[in-house]
Amino acid sequence: MTETLSLTDLAVSHAGALIQSVDWTAIAPPLVAAVAALAVLVADLFVPARRKQLLGWGTVAALALALLALVPLRHGDRATFCLKTVAGTTDNAGCSYVADHFALVFQLIALGGALLTALLSLHTVDEERLPGGEYWFLLLSSAAGAALLPASRDLATLVVALETVSLPAFALVGLRRDRLGGEAALKFFLSSVTATAVMLLGVGFLYAAGGTLHLTALADGLDRAPAQLRHLAEAGAALTLVGFAFKVAAVPFHFWLPDTYTGAPVPVAAYLSVVSKAAGLAGIALVTTLALRPYAPTWGLLLAVLAAATMTAGNTAALRQRPDAPRGAVRLLAWSSVAQAGYLLVPLAAAGYGHSGSSPLGATAAYALVYAVVNLGAFAVVAAVGRTAPGNRLDDYRGLFSRRPGAALALAFALLCLAGLPPGVVGVFAKVVVFRAAIDGGLGWLAVVMAANVVVALYYYLAWTARLFAPAPAPEAGAEGAAARPPRTPAPLAAAVALTAAAAVVLSAAPQLVLRVVDAALF
Repeated sequence: MTETLSLTDLAVSHAGALIQSVDWTAIAPPLVAAVAALAVLVADLFVPARRKQLLGWGTVAALALALLALVPLRHGDRATFCLKTVAGTTDNAGCSYVADHFALVFQLIALGGALLTALLSLHTVDEERLPGGEYWFLLLSSAAGAALLPASRDLATLVVALETVSLPAFALVGLRRDRLGGEAALKFFLSSVTATAVMLLGVGFLYAAGGTLHLTALADGLDRAPAQLRHLAEAGAALTLVGFAFKVAAVPFHFWLPDTYTGAPVPVAAYLSVVSKAAGLAGIALVTTLALRPYAPTWGLLLAVLAAATMTAGNTAALRQRPDAPRGAVRLLAWSSVAQAGYLLVPLAAAGYGHSGSSPLGATAAYALVYAVVNLGAFAVVAAVGRTAPGNRLDDYRGLFSRRPGAALALAFALLCLAGLPPGVVGVFAKVVVFRAAIDGGLGWLAVVMAANVVVALYYYLAWTARLFAPAPAPEAGAEGAAARPPRTPAPLAAAVALTAAAAVVLSAAPQLVLRVVDAALF
């Protein structure tokens, strides 16, 4: 009996060393989005068809609440789901969820981007007759995964979070029941599943070589791994990065993106271009800088090559877009987002080369924040124009200033920010931050490639901007009244345009706000 009690006490003591109370405040941002997703799905069963729009407004309110849940975490010192050390204290190296400044910046991007997507979607769900309950459930579920991923600190949680971002996104793309939507969803699904399978194989290799899934501990395990396991670990590192590179749409994992964006509803394309991309970028940053530190020269070179190839391929393809092509505006923004992904990878590549000076993670976070604001602003105007010009050709934007001056000015400012030209000061500042990261990391050749690509991108950004202020085409016979009185933009869509434009202007007037992100986004 005494021996039995001793074994029981030992088991309880061992379990107590592994179990810690959950910090509900730390996990509140993704938790609010996840609970709201379930609530919307259940409420859809009881809300009458004529009041389904209440589900959309409930989604907006839930995402705003999730953003407010970030405020108590602003000090960046919370962690939970931790293993206890022998001394009885906890160390973030053994924690699966850490709400540090890096995580908070990317959670702000994910939840803020999802909130703006919800505003863009309120009219789209009604006008395109999309199933409202399913749409809002999928959007909230994907946003919950995107908010979870940057705070994840072990490979298992990272993979689960990444798939939580991806699986609802497949369905969102295919909710519009037409040929383009079905093809886009299928291409997106097959490509993503293949990338995930490769990534899981890489995670298995890393676990076999390092003996743990926690990122910081894995770096120590890989550093002490036997020499005969080095090739296995390096192969695992490369394969693991494939899944995240797919989310960022880095070359050669970008082929799904243009067709997916053009086949999806415009708000879904905006969501994929910002929130999904931010999730993949955060995953790459976490895996490389925390788990794969012993192989920094290897992944640093890999990311540098990917960055150069991605920005070059994106800008080259964007130059080839014809102004009369159907959905050409969305396709141009799709290729632009591929090029921007290349710029986003530059600071992470510099981190692999022993970057000195300001934090490369801070530079990545700062550029991602600026990109999220201005790219969502561009998509918001594209969604507004698409209501009266379903083809959404670039030619449909000719003379937009004479018809809708507010929308034209908002789109022009967003395009100038993406190009890195005044008065879009925040765009200039973001590119300078990335240039400095490359130069400080000793990647002069990559800085030259980036400079050449920035010059190339000026052509299609400025060409689109010039169309906005060109003379409007002559109206067709019988269309004078319609041309004189453009249809009223729905209030939620107008609010999304105004919010993104105001944020871009504020950041351009006070770029030091972005500088604080550079200094704060540290592990």
